[in-house]
Amino acid sequence: MPKVGMEPRRRADVINATLTCISKYGIDGMTLEKVAQYADCSKGVVTYYFKNKDNLMIEAFKAFLAYYGVKINSELQNTMNAEEMIKVTLKHILPTESDAAQGAINVSDLEGVERMHIPHEDQAKLFLHFFSRAVLDRKLQEVVSAGYMKDIQGIVKILDYGNMMGQMKVNDSQSAAYGLLAMVVGLSFFRVANIQPINSEDNRYICEDYVRTFST
Repeated sequence: MPKVGMEPRRRADVINATLTCISKYGIDGMTLEKVAQYADCSKGVVTYYFKNKDNLMIEAFKAFLAYYGVKINSELQNTMNAEEMIKVTLKHILPTESDAAQGAINVSDLEGVERMHIPHEDQAKLFLHFFSRAVLDRKLQEVVSAGYMKDIQGIVKILDYGNMMGQMKVNDSQSAAYGLLAMVVGLSFFRVANIQPINSEDNRYICEDYVRTFST
């Protein structure tokens, strides 16, 4: 049994190690032994917290999806207008391709939100591994559904705020938020598949153009 008081740190280390292993080896190549090695703990510690590989995979997926919401909420401010809030949102859910920052994966806020980080390349790999598995895995589908419904509602709040303040004109904020997130997911997949726009620009401009249609 892990030492008392070490539980949050150990859990965070194991989740970060799991995401690192999935990025490097894929879900099939991720093993409890490899996770323990990257987390610098025993396999017993991994199973103590997460029981088995399936549970570990699901919890890692939840942490991966939750990462974006934590980063976004940490930067949103009451003084921002709706357009600025959307820019913060897009900055994290569809970062610029020029963001080539390196470093270790960390989806834990134990050391502060500013220390949370997923390198761009790892984001792309994790997106591909998790979503390709979710096509056939009902439990992962449920994780995606819950996570994205929460994201959609967050975007709806921003759009409704923009309408209320006269900064935006959105007739159906639910559909607009759904469309924006669907666009982000599709553009993310195109990035992973290396399907570039004909004009060779960073494909996030498509989302930015879509958001501009909301402006008054």
